[in-house]
Amino acid sequence: MKLESKGLISLEINGEIYGYKLYQSLESLNRTNSQRKSAKELNISHTVFNRRILNAEKQLGFKLTEKLGNGSVLTDNGVKLLEEYRKYLIQIAEPDNINIAGGHISSGLLESIDLPFNINVYSSNDNDAFKLAKRGVVDLLTLDDPLIAYERDINFIPIAYDYLVLISSPDCPEIKSIEELNDLDFVKVNGSAQRLAWNTLEHYNLNYTIRHEVNSQFDAFKLVRNSKNLYSFLNASYFNGNEIFKLDTRHVISLVKVNDEDPKTDELIDYLLSEGQKDIIKQGFIGME
Repeated sequence: MKLESKGLISLEINGEIYGYKLYQSLESLNRTNSQRKSAKELNISHTVFNRRILNAEKQLGFKLTEKLGNGSVLTDNGVKLLEEYRKYLIQIAEPDNINIAGGHISSGLLESIDLPFNINVYSSNDNDAFKLAKRGVVDLLTLDDPLIAYERDINFIPIAYDYLVLISSPDCPEIKSIEELNDLDFVKVNGSAQRLAWNTLEHYNLNYTIRHEVNSQFDAFKLVRNSKNLYSFLNASYFNGNEIFKLDTRHVISLVKVNDEDPKTDELIDYLLSEGQKDIIKQGFIGME
């Protein structure tokens, strides 16, 4: 008889048990940005979905979701809670699965492709993902920016190209020249490829001010769009924006092999560099030339 676990895991936080249904709801909302769509996806009513979130927020003492336009998104605390759950799932995953940690952009790319492999993905920024890789709890590290690998002389494998676009608050005038970028206020995303944008601004002797720092590009996008006179540079694969620095900020999305003993890791890499390229391009990235 073959016994299969459905992986319905609960976690204890501050003495309270939070069941898998809460994390399932957060995972769905993180994809759909809509409570109604997530409720439909989970085959429950919108009322039940909303009550599930509200009850957890009351027990935890902080908000898990917030309104954004006509939809809902996870707060920073909601994202952190979901990431802790994903991290735990990776640690207890079946040995046949490929465990992956990486930046939000690169790991999101792998999650969006219909891969012929079983994968578990922990999405964070490059720095936090690298810490997991150093602990040896994952098989593969994905990097939004190869800087970590460059600094440590680590071999990395490019699988796609991307570049940064300028995102602005709704009240901001259209930027038509590089000189108009002088003295603007920006949102910085830690552990991202934005260093290329800052280097470019400095190359042109332009002044800029970092007003806020966040840990994900999605948080930066929300902050910019809900503020006045704010800007940020975000990945073109996920966001539409001004391509004024397209050539200056082109960079590779890459992989670092952590587990050298499992042939499935090599098989996944080979797939991404061959058949998987067409799916990578469909996701808005530039394929390997």
